[in-house]
Amino acid sequence: MNKALRKILLPFSLIYLLITAIRNILYNKGLFKSYSFSLPVIVIGNLSTGGTGKSPMTEYLIRLLKDKYKLATLSRGYKRKTKGFVLADNKATALTMGDEPYQFYTKFSDITVAVDADRVNGVNRLLELNEKPDVIVLDDAYQHRRLKAGFYILLTAYSDLYADDYLLPAGNLRERRAGAKRADVIVVTKCPSALTLQEQEAVIKKLKPLKAQQVFFTSIGYDDHVYSETGKIAVTEVKQQQNILVAGIAKPKPFFDYVMGSDDIIKPYPDHHDFTEREIAELTALAESRIIITTEKDYMRLKGRIPAGKLHYLPIKTVFLNNGGQFDKTILDYVGKSTANG
Repeated sequence: MNKALRKILLPFSLIYLLITAIRNILYNKGLFKSYSFSLPVIVIGNLSTGGTGKSPMTEYLIRLLKDKYKLATLSRGYKRKTKGFVLADNKATALTMGDEPYQFYTKFSDITVAVDADRVNGVNRLLELNEKPDVIVLDDAYQHRRLKAGFYILLTAYSDLYADDYLLPAGNLRERRAGAKRADVIVVTKCPSALTLQEQEAVIKKLKPLKAQQVFFTSIGYDDHVYSETGKIAVTEVKQQQNILVAGIAKPKPFFDYVMGSDDIIKPYPDHHDFTEREIAELTALAESRIIITTEKDYMRLKGRIPAGKLHYLPIKTVFLNNGGQFDKTILDYVGKSTANG
């Protein structure tokens, strides 16, 4: 956003500041009620609007915890066509669950996946199950103050730190920077893989964490293959072909850069894009002589609508630059102590 437009929008950001600040004060003072639970509840979120890597961080926690505990994830289910609490089952689709929860359900058959915009109701419904979870991970619930989690993970993208940002609509912040104080750990995501310790210290200095807050640095790790329902292709081979690259995510440039070859057709769409029949027809026609390479989230919305052999996705994962073992220990210590006292 250019400086002139930012100046025009700043008065509206002041109004937004007033509204969000009053809301947070009312929760902090206990005038608005928050609900806590006896089992460990972990919230992953951010101060900004999208693009910080919540899905790969959620999957990282799933892999860390699922073999040790009965694990459930609870999401809002953004852009789903259903309402209220929905528990994923063999009839689930991206339309009933939202693309990210459906992705979790598809990839991890040994966890419980649910969606509910009312996170308190969602947790209560999960606790009513015959096989109730030991641990619940909530993605994108940092501003959901009505639920009081036991552990908060705050994400901020390296190229778009909350310390450099402004409140909506002049910037991308959902609440003021002071909201970072609620976090137990701060994770700087999407870092260059060669980020030095000195550069990390400079970021930490800018973020000004509390003494008790640990700061970690991660990058996005891309798979060396793309996958379809019928097989897989090495990325090195993909780059030698002419493909159609499709992404409906907040910040698609790294994805495009990683898989792009010569003469590819690039098709960017808005985040969580709901593909129309006309767009599906266009992509199908383009794919007559090429294949489509897309993100894993977009694949959840596109599969079943485009011929299986033509549609491929690129998996990603969270990779810690250093101190990953300390992050794991912090999470496992919290969950272990909480379950022991539950």
